[in-house]
Amino acid sequence: MILLILGFLSTLAVIALIAVAVTQNKPLPRNIKYGIVLDAGSSHTNLYVYEWPAEKENDTGVVKQVEVCKVEGPGISGYSHATEEAGPSLAQCLQQAKEVIPSAQHKETPVYLGATAGMRLLRLQNKSAADKVLSSVENTLRLAPFNFQGARIITGQEEGAYGWITINYLLGNFKQVSGWKKLLHSLTSSSETSGALDLGGASTQITFVSKDLSLESPENQLYFRLYGKDYEVYTHSFLCYGKDQALQQKLARDLQATWIDFYFQTMESSNLLDPCFHHGYQRTINISDFFKNPCTSDKKKELPFSQLYIEGEGNYQKCRENIQTLFNKTNCPYSSCSFNGIYLPPLKGDFGAFSAFYFVMNFLNLTSEPNPLALNKVTSTIESFCARPWQEVKTAYHHIKEKYLSEYCFSGAYILSLLENGYEFTENNWQMIHFLGKIGSSDAGWTLGYMLNLTNMIPAEEPAEPPLSHGSYVGLMVLCSLVLVSVLLFAWLLFHKPKCLQKGIV
Repeated sequence: MILLILGFLSTLAVIALIAVAVTQNKPLPRNIKYGIVLDAGSSHTNLYVYEWPAEKENDTGVVKQVEVCKVEGPGISGYSHATEEAGPSLAQCLQQAKEVIPSAQHKETPVYLGATAGMRLLRLQNKSAADKVLSSVENTLRLAPFNFQGARIITGQEEGAYGWITINYLLGNFKQVSGWKKLLHSLTSSSETSGALDLGGASTQITFVSKDLSLESPENQLYFRLYGKDYEVYTHSFLCYGKDQALQQKLARDLQATWIDFYFQTMESSNLLDPCFHHGYQRTINISDFFKNPCTSDKKKELPFSQLYIEGEGNYQKCRENIQTLFNKTNCPYSSCSFNGIYLPPLKGDFGAFSAFYFVMNFLNLTSEPNPLALNKVTSTIESFCARPWQEVKTAYHHIKEKYLSEYCFSGAYILSLLENGYEFTENNWQMIHFLGKIGSSDAGWTLGYMLNLTNMIPAEEPAEPPLSHGSYVGLMVLCSLVLVSVLLFAWLLFHKPKCLQKGIV
């Protein structure tokens, strides 16, 4: 009888141990939310799909990028003469998002579109056309099966601030990091956060935390509370100083500087030697279109010809001299300035440079080293590239569109001018700049920061929890183990006692 009882108790204890362990460690249901952000830039639009667990971490969603789709065609501002086509241009990427996100979650998935400097310029140039473009985009997004939350033109300050949030979130600067993020954290210095340098086609932004912020220019200060901590951030956006509009400004200045010579010509067209294009390269510009742009309209001159023929010289030093005239350093009403009389506190900490900063430097093979290259090495590389004849460059990079390829010399020289002459990075602090394309699986840019901000407005849901609390689980496991050990110990004692005791028991 005792043996039967012992066997029963042993079996019961083993079953209980297994049942508790299996129940407690059963995989929890995956409760994932999705969000879509469209980055409507000046040259093109990208659609990003993000996901995050419904349970919130430190009041901010743990957001990561799971899909990116580049919309074919120009940016939405490029549809100013055919505004009804702006929205339908997004259809293919919206279809791709539908395939990535489970159909059962389409209706609850928010979709946002943020338009940047291209649309800011269009709004200055033709507000009616800008409104019609946004209306076309809204109509398309409303017809999609997602939860449309808005399409708007974001400010330059927002673009800079959200870019800063993105890179610091991905680098793990807002909280304790673990796993692969520890490796990425090595990109940052001992400073608490990294600054953000963003370069687009029509604008550029600089954003960083500085303890030396003064009250001289409060419009360049923003305040954030992220992960339970307060941040005071300096940010400024320079409209017309993206790489495409900077080139337009430079050409306009070149025309302005030489218009007197042109004035005495009776030709229908004229040539302009440009050191920022490769030797042997040629381009034609229609004068009537050139000065419609708000970035160049103030430099308009009456010229006796309708077209301008540009011929490349491939001279880096002359190109830099031309570009430097874009940055007015003569007047600073504050204790310190970047250019054009804009307040800039002393540079502090490391900086992540992304978007066109990265794309141009990556093309020039200046991002492959584990540590940032010295400034003189970067300069000599760009100078050598500019000196190559156009036909040689065209043959070597035949897979790249001619429009982009022809402008890498200017873009490289412009980036150095902006960073050195504009923001006053030097040989001593150049290695504070890290050119970033992706961090982990997410693109560096403003859209993830935008999504992080938006997820703060989504109420936290009750997390899916194990059936037992940690204390109850440990207690039950200990109890079952004690029962099993006690039974086995009793059985061992029973069968190893002297025979006289065993007879007494029997």
